[in-house]
Amino acid sequence: MSPPDNVGAAGAYPYTRGIHPTMYQGRLWTMRQYAGFGDAKASNERYKYLLAQGQTGLSVAFDLPTQMGYDSDHAMSMGEVGKVGVAIDHLGDMQQLLADLPLDEVSTSMTINSTAGTLLAFYVAVARSRGTDPSLLRGTIQNDLLKEYIARGTYIYPPRASMRMVTDIFAWCRQTVPRWNTISISGYHIREAGSTAAQEIAFTLADGIAYVDAAIAAGLGVDEVGPQLSFFFNAHNDFVEEIAKFRAARRMWAHIMKDRFGAKDKRSMMMRFHTQTGGSTLTAQQPDNNVVRVTIQAMAAILGGTQSLHTNSRDEALALPSESSARLALRTQQVIAYESGLARHVDPFGGSHVIEAETDRLEAEALALIAEIDGMGGMVTAIERGFPQREIQNSAYAHQLAVERKQSVVVGVNDFVMEEAAPEGLLRIAAGLEAEQVSRLEAWRAGRDASAVAGQLEALGAAASGTENVMPRILAAVEAKATLGEVAEVLRGVYGKYRESVFV
Repeated sequence: MSPPDNVGAAGAYPYTRGIHPTMYQGRLWTMRQYAGFGDAKASNERYKYLLAQGQTGLSVAFDLPTQMGYDSDHAMSMGEVGKVGVAIDHLGDMQQLLADLPLDEVSTSMTINSTAGTLLAFYVAVARSRGTDPSLLRGTIQNDLLKEYIARGTYIYPPRASMRMVTDIFAWCRQTVPRWNTISISGYHIREAGSTAAQEIAFTLADGIAYVDAAIAAGLGVDEVGPQLSFFFNAHNDFVEEIAKFRAARRMWAHIMKDRFGAKDKRSMMMRFHTQTGGSTLTAQQPDNNVVRVTIQAMAAILGGTQSLHTNSRDEALALPSESSARLALRTQQVIAYESGLARHVDPFGGSHVIEAETDRLEAEALALIAEIDGMGGMVTAIERGFPQREIQNSAYAHQLAVERKQSVVVGVNDFVMEEAAPEGLLRIAAGLEAEQVSRLEAWRAGRDASAVAGQLEALGAAASGTENVMPRILAAVEAKATLGEVAEVLRGVYGKYRESVFV
């Protein structure tokens, strides 16, 4: 049975069936396990281990102080250093994080938003210090500030100032790091906060529309910025719905870029996306069940045509992944890739009545939500009014009620429950790590030219206050040995700090 006429072929507009004609027959998805904990040395060792086990791309998790623009010795950082990711305070930390890794060969993804420009500047500075041409660097920074206000919360500056930062990064990367994906527009965290599949598509693509609008307003052409946009989605438990979700999102983005923005470059219309299995679906109860959940979710992402994939570890509801759990998560991808036979087929479920009907349903629901957002004046205004936040809160509440009423079964949580001992072998961050990181930070400050740092930070503040692109100033500051927290503090002084309103 051939697919319906409105679906098209893989590798052809509107890319419902995938962005490449042969999909995984030609090249497998990138296996990019998300990792980072403790200090730069410990995380570097984990990256080398995962690469030795067959991982094909790096994906860096940062601790909360790094995400929020605080150095490890700031009062706000106390108790959080190295806990949910790696602590990166300055260029020396980034040099250690990337030690012995071939930056011109490996693709690196960094899940970082409010301080994305600074972390990218660290990365480029490391490459320059090694004599590596930045134009050879490949990777992605998340740099998706709008979803922080919607769902995640690691924002620093107000939305409109954040949009200025995003477009400055777009323009600078086009000239300096042209192979870099300048943004990973994220539905992952929207889904983690409790959205439905249709809301995940709608709010993610509405964010994407806002970023393209902002880039055009900043003087960039749609086909200048379009090929460097990427997306990041969640893979949840409803197998058929998730496959359809990816297909619907890809088709919608192709139409948005062509019809709404007039894109001519086919790369602008191709939605390239990374997928991570659903962290919020993992349970502390009977953690071995998470291996099954992750396998189902990973298969949905692959059948939906993802370009790269992270599979969560079985123990992530309890702690950061242990080495053995991270290896098993990677092996899950490898078994699917090399043993299941799925990679031999392009969109194997395409044409199925169920899959096509689900794809159409999700597209229609998501388009209706985008129309509502357009009616408000766009996503920035919708966020300021609290629209997506309320929609997600309502969906999350409805889901929780269904679980509590046992209308939705979560195996091991509200049904098939059993007594079990606490699992062993969980990863724990060393108690003395924070003090050691602070000590290294103090030594870094003591060993630099303070006047040179002050001069570069002053120039950064002047650029942020005017219309000059801030990225060259951030790079100059970090190469002069300014810390991440110092850069963020200068920008806080110019842009202010965002305080979320309470939406009921």
